[in-house]
Amino acid sequence: MSSAISKSSATAKRVLSGMRPTGKLHLGNYMGALKNWVDLQNAVHADGTPKYECYFFIADLHALTTDYADPSGVLGNIHQVALDFLSAGLNPEQSVVFVQSQVPGHPHEELFTLFSMFTPLGWLERVPTYKDQQEQLKEKDLNTYGFLGYPLLQAADILLYQPDYVPVGADQVAHVELTREVARRFNSLYNATCLPEPDVLLTPSPKLPGTDGRKMSKSYGNTILLSDPEKEIRAKLKTMVTDPARIRRTDVGNPDICPVFDLHKVFSDVATQQTVRDGCTTAGIGCIDCKGKVADAVCATLAPIQQRRSELEANPHLVLEILSAGAARASARAAVTMAEVRQVMGVAGK
Repeated sequence: MSSAISKSSATAKRVLSGMRPTGKLHLGNYMGALKNWVDLQNAVHADGTPKYECYFFIADLHALTTDYADPSGVLGNIHQVALDFLSAGLNPEQSVVFVQSQVPGHPHEELFTLFSMFTPLGWLERVPTYKDQQEQLKEKDLNTYGFLGYPLLQAADILLYQPDYVPVGADQVAHVELTREVARRFNSLYNATCLPEPDVLLTPSPKLPGTDGRKMSKSYGNTILLSDPEKEIRAKLKTMVTDPARIRRTDVGNPDICPVFDLHKVFSDVATQQTVRDGCTTAGIGCIDCKGKVADAVCATLAPIQQRRSELEANPHLVLEILSAGAARASARAAVTMAEVRQVMGVAGK
């Protein structure tokens, strides 16, 4: 165990979150979750000690809830997401970074099974994303026990590490509330106190449109990847939709309804934003100039991330070692929870 983790364990609040391995991460993933994780990892008290003891994992079992029929890409996606995690700034000396299924003894699956014994079906059916994803993924057969139960697997993922906080976006709050209900029911049924009810740590999530103006999403094919080369980033941004009322170069625009300006708000400095706003509203600059400036800002943000990624790609064994060490550290923490859960539920264990 690293000195940073052991030093923080007595005073820091424990934080846990995870991400499904659906492929290389994009700017929406970064601004919506990953950047916040790095900020939490690096947050310190006035005396310099860490504010949080962080656990961040790749949820490969969750990938199978929708991609069970063709899991061929999961292993490769795990590696790509791990590269993005580490290159974006997750530091294995400060955070426990691991893959869900690689934790020895498979405690995630065991706790999920134990939770399934007492969780009412109605709790799972009312989770908003259950019906939403069935509507969005009509081409897949999601009438499975695994898909119905994925919020419970998520609850097991969380409670296994007994965190104080779960950093999520607003669309995931219902999942954390289910987790709290599961912990509450467990503690009530077995007269136990070993499963705390974690609080939501709402992740700041700025509006980040994709190149077509809709929410940036792999399913829309409108993403800018953290690993896209600069030439490709600039090419993608050149095609980005703008204020629909600004048809000619001489037309004035409205930055407040322009998706490109939404990116400026996230990546450009205040001076650049003001220059673009003034130029747009007076037709002093064209959309190509505006897109060029936002491309400069995006590429500047991604440059150090891509440099770290290049170094990690040149040393693939290091990534495997980091994930293996993270799984071992996660196992030690999970073992504490499982011993307590087995005891109160009357399960012998190992």
